[in-house]
Amino acid sequence: MTGASYLTGLIGAGIGPSLSPALHEREADRHGLRLLYRVLDIDRLGVGPEAVGDLVRAAGVLGFDGLNITHPCKQLVTEHLDELSPGAEALGAVNTVVFREGRTIGHNTDVSGFAQSFARGLPGVPTGRVVQLGAGGAGAAVAHALLTLGADRLALTDTDHARAAALAGALTARFGPGRAVAFAGRDLAGQLARADGLVHATPTGMAGHPGLPLPGGLLRPELWVAEVVYRPLDTELVRLARDLGCATLDGGAMAVFQAADAFRLFTGREPHPERMLEDLADLVGAPTP
Repeated sequence: MTGASYLTGLIGAGIGPSLSPALHEREADRHGLRLLYRVLDIDRLGVGPEAVGDLVRAAGVLGFDGLNITHPCKQLVTEHLDELSPGAEALGAVNTVVFREGRTIGHNTDVSGFAQSFARGLPGVPTGRVVQLGAGGAGAAVAHALLTLGADRLALTDTDHARAAALAGALTARFGPGRAVAFAGRDLAGQLARADGLVHATPTGMAGHPGLPLPGGLLRPELWVAEVVYRPLDTELVRLARDLGCATLDGGAMAVFQAADAFRLFTGREPHPERMLEDLADLVGAPTP
């Protein structure tokens, strides 16, 4: 051991099954570091998402070096931080908080995490028209990643239409006219009929929110399907799409790559993402993504 030690954690709802503690602690072991990763589940604490600011402040007092932030706190936490990285500021969402010299700095590693996962898991798929379900914190990151990767047109929908419209507006301002539009849920069938791919970025399918995020009959074999949920790895959406013959991407590799980037921010050490992918496979009993 090098003697260096880190106290880190995760704030979110229904995160008991998270694999983040194991991924970070195993990677730290490879570097000879002592890293403790705690889960701060707001459901178990009996508080709402609006308590995220209090939890971040408490973590700072207790000597935490960093936190990951997940659903439903990624956007709410931004107003409680001293500083945002340019990427997090552009997204309006934070999934990683670093404590430095009494200041809290928010970052977003979901963008790079999804981009690396997509390039690895769905190489060469057409991205002329992509439909995305969800415009929250994870949705904003995934949308930015898709347009950065070269998607021509991204159609967004969310149960909160105003949120989808706001995200589409921000994407248009950054990437140019026509690159992103918001649509109402009732138009999903028509949008998917013209799409090359579907990205799912809502909590539906998580251990605490089982089910399908859309009517299964809207899927077709020509459509590729990418999922951000990774616990469980085999969501109902991924299983159905795979059975139909769709090219699919589960949320596992995104979870690993965003964790690797967060680990770098927490420790200053260069992570080993390939080894972390092996860790994930070992933890869920599945082949390496």
